[in-house]
Amino acid sequence: MRHARRRIVRRVTRLAAVGGLLVGSAMVTRAVASEPPDASAPPRTLARTASGAGADLVSRLGTDRTAGHWVDSDGRPVVAVTDERTAEAVRRAGATAKPVRHSMSELRSATATLRAAPRVSGTAWALDYRSNEVVVRGDRTVSGSDWSRLTGVAQGIGGFVRMERTEGTFTTRLNGAEPILSTAGRCSAGFNVTDGTNDFILTAGHCGPTGSVWFGDGRGDRQVGRTVAGSFPGDDFSLVEYANGKAGDGADLVAVGDGKGVRITGTGEPAVGQRVFRSGSTSGLRDGRVTALDATVNYPEGTVTGLIETDVCAEPGDSGGPMFSEGIALGVTSGGSGDCDKGGTTFFQPLPEAMESLGVRLVDSGRQDAAAGTSATAPPGAAAPGAQAPATGVEGSTLLARLTDRRNVGPGLLIVAGSLVALVATRWIRAEADRKAYQRHYSATWG
Repeated sequence: MRHARRRIVRRVTRLAAVGGLLVGSAMVTRAVASEPPDASAPPRTLARTASGAGADLVSRLGTDRTAGHWVDSDGRPVVAVTDERTAEAVRRAGATAKPVRHSMSELRSATATLRAAPRVSGTAWALDYRSNEVVVRGDRTVSGSDWSRLTGVAQGIGGFVRMERTEGTFTTRLNGAEPILSTAGRCSAGFNVTDGTNDFILTAGHCGPTGSVWFGDGRGDRQVGRTVAGSFPGDDFSLVEYANGKAGDGADLVAVGDGKGVRITGTGEPAVGQRVFRSGSTSGLRDGRVTALDATVNYPEGTVTGLIETDVCAEPGDSGGPMFSEGIALGVTSGGSGDCDKGGTTFFQPLPEAMESLGVRLVDSGRQDAAAGTSATAPPGAAAPGAQAPATGVEGSTLLARLTDRRNVGPGLLIVAGSLVALVATRWIRAEADRKAYQRHYSATWG
């Protein structure tokens, strides 16, 4: 009986030790793999560092010697240069130099000529830094005569203006991440901002004129706020002041679906080639790359300039939704062509320009322990516009979230060490028991 109990104890101990090894390993592996950067310092990632390095070089070397910058597939900065002397300066700075024929000054002169030509609705153009061209696109609504006339303007500029026809129609995406509704249609909330006294939703300007009243559901019984400022066309941004003056807890999250949100820690400017994410109330979370900057779109409602061009898809109702990367807010959805079944082109209003014009800044939740861009579970209403119920913050974590907490590296190592000790001890006890049993058997046989 006593031997049977010992065998059971040893077996249970071994199983517990193996289980401890698995749990401890999971805690260490997941915590290390998901460990965010130190939240006490501004997040510095490869894409943002490369973008900043390229922008600094372009600013220092000038628009007559360079023609833009972008991030390559390996995350390194690339600068377009017009002469070998400039190329050497770029290489010495640790970036890649790509020789091109036309400078940024020439490219911008070409877009100025296009803007001066008679306006053609359904057209758009942007600077393609990588091909060193100005790309002019026309959707299916542009007539043959209008396209022929614009082609003549492009030919007069030079061979670095490329003409392309595109499927679909360039439209604003009226109809994030969370939906907001008014008599003008449905849009998506962008980012929560503040002027230091009151809180606002920063969204697209074409969503509705000043005075538009917004609601948070289809029944119209929960008023979110009222549009108090904006600019469209020309720019595409507006401010919706919260009805109760405050955005509530969790205001620094943007919803990405399934009750989850991404914490936003600051604003920035994107680089061509950078991977970005967009969230909207129609098509949810989507991702893609920045394809061009300083884009101009001739919507039916008017012309908007200075936009960010991407290959991220969007659909009606996604207007005003947030675009971000690595926890950094970049812009709000303006419009584009195509859909999320076939793909398309989407344009965004840059966020820093809009915030400076409106005199606002991002709402700070005051949580200093949050990591930039890390996925977090959003409490009910935390990322929703006009939330009335107080949120408790991002505390409702799952077991997996607890295991991936970077603070669990130490405890995980202790569990692994303790489990190894227990496993070795059970093996030693069993070996010792087998040795003594053999001695007894030997004594009984030969004694």
